[in-house]
Amino acid sequence: MADETTAVPAPEATETEQATPITGGKPTIDVKVYAPFNVYYEGAAYSLSATNETGPFDIMPHHHNFLCMLVPGTLAVQTPDGEKTFKLPKALLHVKADRVDVFVDV
Repeated sequence: MADETTAVPAPEATETEQATPITGGKPTIDVKVYAPFNVYYEGAAYSLSATNETGPFDIMPHHHNFLCMLVPGTLAVQTPDGEKTFKLPKALLHVKADRVDVFVDV
């Protein structure tokens, strides 16, 4: 009896699936840092570094969905134009599908 293997076709991409954007040859995430009446940064980023109650962490492309409260401190965003840093009070950070929203003054 010979082993038979059946090729399983690859699943087709759905409309809701999106490819990770690439800027400068590197994958990026979309980042928006804002308060109710001010947008501090909105654009592409290679990574984002922040601190929550557990300690410092980084968000990079393909990160799992994530939600946390940031402690007061520095938020660093690595953009195609260089690093942008923000001194933040408490903030809410939300990651979903290569998009990061940081709600300041919450």
